[in-house]
Amino acid sequence: MSSIQIKIENGVAWITLNRPETFNSFNREMALTLQSTLDDCESNNEVRAIVLTGNGKAFCAGQDLNEVTSPELNPGFRKILEEHYNPIVQRIRQIEKPIISGVNGVAAGAGANIALACDIVIASEASSFIQAFSKIGLIPDSAGTFFLPRLIGFQKASALMMLGDKVSANEAESLGMVYKVIPIESFMEEVGKIANKMAMMPTKALGLTKRLLNQSMVNNLDQQLSLESDLQIEAAETEDYSEGVNAFIEKRKPVFKGK
Repeated sequence: MSSIQIKIENGVAWITLNRPETFNSFNREMALTLQSTLDDCESNNEVRAIVLTGNGKAFCAGQDLNEVTSPELNPGFRKILEEHYNPIVQRIRQIEKPIISGVNGVAAGAGANIALACDIVIASEASSFIQAFSKIGLIPDSAGTFFLPRLIGFQKASALMMLGDKVSANEAESLGMVYKVIPIESFMEEVGKIANKMAMMPTKALGLTKRLLNQSMVNNLDQQLSLESDLQIEAAETEDYSEGVNAFIEKRKPVFKGK
């Protein structure tokens, strides 16, 4: 059974972490397979939006500790970070297509931080988030120290990382960690509605917006204004821009193609 399941429907690629017996914790095989799956989604023109979710009760419990404590299987922390998690986060941010994390259950450690690296985080009422690293004497990785303070502020992020408190879905929404919390019984349906909506939008412009947001993390105001000018010109040259303007003038619903 594959550790990563992929399904493409209506322009949406559904990527499911599929090690439910370990709460979808990462081993080397799953991490590398997720990277290659994301690469395939990036190059596939039929894919205009991506959903990352988990099978079973958990979204992702982080690193499989059985792997790192096994003399035969342990790849070592440098390899785990530089070959597993860092490339996953880099792909999530660099793929110029909207990526939604559908957090169906517990998201812990690297699992929580990978979820938070996505463009939109949608959480089930059954989900929770925990920076579990301090509980075993480690530090947050997978870009948690980059994204979490930017999402919720330095003080809250510092406390959650050092104390290792579990954050419920509703608390995560109030803190600004997630976009929306959805009841369990309608979770996947509602995630699908949002993903399908994004796949029908001018996805080239959404990709350029993502590039701008990435650069806003490091740019000063003048640099960001300059980049906005450059990318607005690029957006104005797309087929979707022409379609959007024509549809507005003709008082009809636009049909975007992501071109």
